[in-house]
Amino acid sequence: MFVDECVIKVQAGDGGRGAVSFRREKYEPWGGPNGGDGGRGGDVVLLGDDDTNNLIDYKYKPHWNAKIGEHGQGADCNGKEGESCILRLPLGTVVIDEETGKAVAELIEDGQRIVLCKGGNGGWGNTHFKTATNRAPKRANAGQEGEIGKFRLVLKSIADIGLVGFPNAGKSSLTTRITKARPKTAAYPFTTLHPQIGVIEYPKSYDRLLLADVPGLIEGASENRGLGHRFLRHIERCTLLMFLIDMAGTDNRDPREDYKTLVNELKLYDKTLLKKPRVVVANKMDVEGSAANLKKFKTRHKVDIVQISCATGDGLEELTEALRKRVIKNGGTPRLIKKTA
Repeated sequence: MFVDECVIKVQAGDGGRGAVSFRREKYEPWGGPNGGDGGRGGDVVLLGDDDTNNLIDYKYKPHWNAKIGEHGQGADCNGKEGESCILRLPLGTVVIDEETGKAVAELIEDGQRIVLCKGGNGGWGNTHFKTATNRAPKRANAGQEGEIGKFRLVLKSIADIGLVGFPNAGKSSLTTRITKARPKTAAYPFTTLHPQIGVIEYPKSYDRLLLADVPGLIEGASENRGLGHRFLRHIERCTLLMFLIDMAGTDNRDPREDYKTLVNELKLYDKTLLKKPRVVVANKMDVEGSAANLKKFKTRHKVDIVQISCATGDGLEELTEALRKRVIKNGGTPRLIKKTA
């Protein structure tokens, strides 16, 4: 199950209270106070994790608490700090304060740490309250309360390539062919119900690219029709957009109109998406009539086109290499393949 949005409640740990204690030692009748301070409460910390790809852990466990600090003790023993609560989140997660509606954090790098809620400071023991006129203070501070909050987690995948296309254009088949992802494929639309993040590996150069397949993009998606509107945010950070066009014209569709509609939906959702570099991929070139449709397409749309067939595998090697070159050309940096022992 893929979860890209959820609400969580978090609470940092309270600080421990200070101790009221006095020395009782031989030959020191006026031993004085020796109460230790309370320990600081644990923080709630966000941690960017490249090995986490969605928010499912937080959908079914929305409450997270850090540990409280230990209370101070006698003999000037301070309490132990509370253990922090670490929330491992996928890269691209935006954290929004539910009360104000403002984004308070964003995780974009592996290992990035952000303190979301701070733990309370520990209270002072009675040692701190000793004065010349009050040598035996019976006063200590309670620890401060830890911060608490309600936040919405919204995942905007950080992928190198965003794959868009109409249902039945062959997006799932292409994802299966060139990545290790295995989305559902069938002869009916909307078989993919959530974004697929696949990895394209290049063994010779030890590079890998992330491909985000956005499902259900249809005309009217920007008006929340179909599934595409909810998932379009997953291509906002992509370096390159890949338009997959069914050049066979399945179900009497016109490939030229399909491309025009896709571009328009992206424009209605966010105009800045049109500034991203793009590559058009003509699929199903093994089907009769595709060549004629491609010729018509080129006369109307002056764009670079890569011809492929997911059914036969023709053109897939050329496509993956073209994607790598385009990503690098436009400032993207392929990740290194993680070696396993």
